[in-house]
Amino acid sequence: MVEKRFAVLLCAEDSEYVKKKYGGYYGVFVKMLGEEGEKWDVYRVALEEFPDDDEIGGYSGFVITGSCSDAHADEGWICRLIDLLKKLDIMKKKVLGICFGHQILGRALGGKTGRAGSGWDIGFRTVHLSSSSSSNFFSTLKLPARLSIIECHRDEVRELPPKAEIIGRSEKTGIEMFKYGDHMMGIQGHPEYTTDILLHLIDRLLRKDLIIESFAKEVRAKVQECEADREAWRRLCVAFLKGGL
Repeated sequence: MVEKRFAVLLCAEDSEYVKKKYGGYYGVFVKMLGEEGEKWDVYRVALEEFPDDDEIGGYSGFVITGSCSDAHADEGWICRLIDLLKKLDIMKKKVLGICFGHQILGRALGGKTGRAGSGWDIGFRTVHLSSSSSSNFFSTLKLPARLSIIECHRDEVRELPPKAEIIGRSEKTGIEMFKYGDHMMGIQGHPEYTTDILLHLIDRLLRKDLIIESFAKEVRAKVQECEADREAWRRLCVAFLKGGL
């Protein structure tokens, strides 16, 4: 049997805490998505580490991670990532974008991204899955109509790429999920996050003065009372990435 290969396009630098406890965000994604008989690689694209053109064809799928950077920025590595995603689209490679990955995928396909008008979304959010998807995307997985997910973002996809379809919404974000053809999907939330990772991120954002203490305290209190539907999200992501949907 030919070994399937997947790649994580890492768009952020790992904190020492996440490195030590989870093996970095690469480790977090492989734990969620990896299965026996597969090979998973990581490319630290935020540090200008990209797969060569002749390597791309050997992968069955790619996962784009979250990032502290803005998907609407024009840093060199971001523009290079957009070029890569356009190539993957032409090749019809499976691509799953998470948070920043969702936004940059939307931008690469012709959509628009920017600051969310409603500000930061940190904590748990209920995503309403589309019941009118032309592909009956969720029916085969027998998922409930609503799934709880961890969010941590202040940017969003403002305008859908042409030919893309919204497949998930929330009260806070109009484009929580989108699907483009059968090969590309974006999720604004973090199906890979644990509550522990979220609490660690809240502390990091506070130390960097990106959020204020009163907001951090409020979010921490709410986080302790909620739980994400992590297994349902795992099944959804695995089925999409590996051809089950």
